[in-house]
Amino acid sequence: MTDKDNQTCYIFVSGGVMSGLGKGIVAASIASLIKAYGYKVTPVKFENYLNVDAGTINPIEHGDPFLCADGTEADMDLGSYERFLQQEMGKTNFVTMGRIYYEVIQKERSFGYKGEDVEAIPHVVDHIISKIDQAVEKDGSKIAVIELGGTTGEYQNVLYYEANRLLKYKYPERVIHVHVSYVPIPRHLGEPKTKPVQMSVKMLNSMAIQPDFLVARSPVSLDDRRRQRLSLFCSLNPEHIINNPDVNEVYQLPLIFHKQKFGLKILNQLKLKPVVAKPKLMKWAKLEDKIKTAKQSRKRLNITIVGKYFATGDFHLTDAYIALIEALKHAKWQLGYDLHLNFIQSTRLEGIKNSRVDQLLSEADGLIVPIGWGSRGVEGKIKAIQYARENKLPFLGLCYGMQLAVVEFARHVAGLAGADTVEKTPDTPHPVIHLMSSQEEVLANQVYGGTMRLGEWLCQLSPESQTTKIYQTYQGMFIDKSKLIISERHRHRYEFNDDYAQILTKHGLVIAGRSVNEGLVEMIELPPETHPFFIATQGHPEYKSTPFKPHPLFLAFLQAGYQNKK
Repeated sequence: MTDKDNQTCYIFVSGGVMSGLGKGIVAASIASLIKAYGYKVTPVKFENYLNVDAGTINPIEHGDPFLCADGTEADMDLGSYERFLQQEMGKTNFVTMGRIYYEVIQKERSFGYKGEDVEAIPHVVDHIISKIDQAVEKDGSKIAVIELGGTTGEYQNVLYYEANRLLKYKYPERVIHVHVSYVPIPRHLGEPKTKPVQMSVKMLNSMAIQPDFLVARSPVSLDDRRRQRLSLFCSLNPEHIINNPDVNEVYQLPLIFHKQKFGLKILNQLKLKPVVAKPKLMKWAKLEDKIKTAKQSRKRLNITIVGKYFATGDFHLTDAYIALIEALKHAKWQLGYDLHLNFIQSTRLEGIKNSRVDQLLSEADGLIVPIGWGSRGVEGKIKAIQYARENKLPFLGLCYGMQLAVVEFARHVAGLAGADTVEKTPDTPHPVIHLMSSQEEVLANQVYGGTMRLGEWLCQLSPESQTTKIYQTYQGMFIDKSKLIISERHRHRYEFNDDYAQILTKHGLVIAGRSVNEGLVEMIELPPETHPFFIATQGHPEYKSTPFKPHPLFLAFLQAGYQNKK
């Protein structure tokens, strides 16, 4: 083995013209193709904001923070990496400019720079490069795929591009740059316009970076004429201009790239030979078949999600629940269902008559109440849960959805008037959901970032519960099958108040699982003789679901929804 065989190769992925192009999906697809050729790959996402992590950002502002197994609250692109690669991401895979500055300043305060005047260049840039190398070293991989947040030309991310330039200068054969840019087709013209991409590449050139590949995101694949124009004006080999047309599902992209030999072209550019002659892409082909089959299925299913982060001004946002939506897709493809999602802003259900609530929910074959924070929209969620319980509509509660299911049950079944979560009503007479004891000092001192109960926690299921049967039916999620121990990811400060366990279980609530270490209630349900499917979890199963391994709870929920429909 030569020294070159031990050296890291760097693939930078940037975006131009506008945000929201799916740069993270492109990075995940590239990493998947490289992995299919036999290489170990480490993705790293660099974000522009000064938050140390994504945990304190409003989901409406930046989408659903993805929760990693190690407790890292990251950008949602890390969810794409996990789903595409089936590799767990963590702290080393996600870096913000806030974390970079924070660590550089900490090092300076401890005299780590030995009296140097600490500057953006070289010290901050060197630290950026060190974060990439740390991630690669942790994974023991050969290739890093580095996604640069934001768009080319923004002042916030210029130091990331400088890190790219410096690495290219030092290791010209080991660094390549993939630029994802948008080719619009204005409706009044009816033809693709390449000028925005040309200007985007010129911005890259102004930072002394020449892209090796251009990924042309557009409503349709570009014709040879447009590719030739981009080749001429962007100084690129036409074969290195990769089509990235709009697709029905993002998981179709690796095969679209493979047909253009994108993975092989990247390896050739890095002067690397494939470890395996034929890339392992069979699972992607099977997934594509499942996607097509489900789309044509006559088994139509309507699922309603009642959340509080859908509205953003006059527009509708689903990125706040992207992990949940993807998990439902994984399950529908596995089951062959044609799934239709209906999103209801929970505040809409507040202050309206129950008859109107019934109207809004009457078409649902199943109901999900997902994650949330604070008091806004809570009563609307509780109304939806009450409807699902009373009308025997299959219900799945996630995190806050579980807590509010407990509140609803306490009020309307156990007769505890005014029961609530102290997050919404601190002086409630029946705090059936209360603040975890470990969080009291945290909130008193307003230390919010990274202080919740985060990451994976073990849960022991009750042997006779419906939840246990679901996990047993769909193999692969048990940590210890004989002891009925599972592991789910958590992100919360409040918990089920065990002082109310006896009265709630007396009225029919089933505690289906408790955490192994602390004995916290993690799973609740109603017995099958009372309700066909009423299950809620304090955890976040949506973060562990992949298209190749859908999570048991979503499979069972959709099946219950279909049985309810029939």
